[in-house]
Amino acid sequence: MRSLIVMGAFLTLSIGLVLGEEYTGIIKKIDGDKVTFTKGGFGGGFGKKGGAPDAPPAEEMTLPVTKDVKVNKGKKNADDPKKTDVGDALEGGLKNEAVKEGAFATFITDKDNKNITQILIRQGGGAGQGKGGKGKKGA
Repeated sequence: MRSLIVMGAFLTLSIGLVLGEEYTGIIKKIDGDKVTFTKGGFGGGFGKKGGAPDAPPAEEMTLPVTKDVKVNKGKKNADDPKKTDVGDALEGGLKNEAVKEGAFATFITDKDNKNITQILIRQGGGAGQGKGGKGKKGA
């Protein structure tokens, strides 16, 4: 049964990738059914001087989520670390404690690029957060 659920989530993600856009970024704010996130700007890493010259600058976006938005753990693709695979569903959706300001996530939109249909929360934290999520380096 579990494999059917994972396969269904994978198919949903695959269809979403064909029909919509995919953005990787940091959650800035969740306000009701709207999510504000910063996308791009990853070329040289956060806070590093002299990042990759061809990296696009970070851009803030705010998009509403669909009423049936899927919120899952995201995990690195074994074959392509730039891609995110669908992990287990996060209970409570947007209200799950992992879905918070500073979380690193992949956002998948509908075909019109107007609504978020799925959010994949990557482990390891967002800007300034290490694996422990404390926001301090070397602590």
